[in-house]
Amino acid sequence: MGKLNKGFVLTYMGHSTFTLKTPGGKIILIDPWVEHNPACPEGLKKVKKLDIMAVTHAHFDHIGDAVSIGREHQPKVVGIYETCAWLNSMGLENIMPMNKGGTQEVDGIKFSMVHADHSCGIQDEDGSIIYGGEAVGYVIELENGFRIYNSGDTAVFSDMKLIADIYKPELAMIPIGDLFVMSPVEASYACRYLEAKYVVPMHYGTFPALTGTPAMLRELTKDIKGMEIIALKPGESLD
Repeated sequence: MGKLNKGFVLTYMGHSTFTLKTPGGKIILIDPWVEHNPACPEGLKKVKKLDIMAVTHAHFDHIGDAVSIGREHQPKVVGIYETCAWLNSMGLENIMPMNKGGTQEVDGIKFSMVHADHSCGIQDEDGSIIYGGEAVGYVIELENGFRIYNSGDTAVFSDMKLIADIYKPELAMIPIGDLFVMSPVEASYACRYLEAKYVVPMHYGTFPALTGTPAMLRELTKDIKGMEIIALKPGESLD
């Protein structure tokens, strides 16, 4: 558990899935892999309330439960156009598609879609891959002006400096697991580009192949003054 006293509650569901309760009381689910997420604690596998679902990309470990959760709660769905269109075809009605560089306001919360350096494909039931647009990240500006950057799955890229310059996020959620995303080495460069006060590592430890750890990232960034790495365990919250 951690405290920032910024009016929101960020709960780590494991892997790259988070719920975010905003200062205005809205519930956002980022990358809905919940019920089938082996890192998600049993007590969190049932989503009880949901206003907005934000999808960074269409790999199974990010949208694995999007259809079932979306059909039950019918939240507003923020995502890149192609992934939103596919979710709409699966029965999710309140899609709010957008693309990189754009910003839209949803229930008083601003979502700015930014670049991510990763692939994006929807695996069909027969194993074939459907085009899902591109992988993205978001800068989420809460009702009180606090800005959170969720990078989604990504490699490090130098234009993260532009994200810092344009949006000035105070908290950054970045992957560190290696193999499919950044390792702690690349993530340490991302921390320098982003200049966020707080960094929450994600996408690590779920499977044996994801070998990066928060301790590695902390060691590689110990020279960065004024930055705090907040390593949440699945089920823990930052409020």
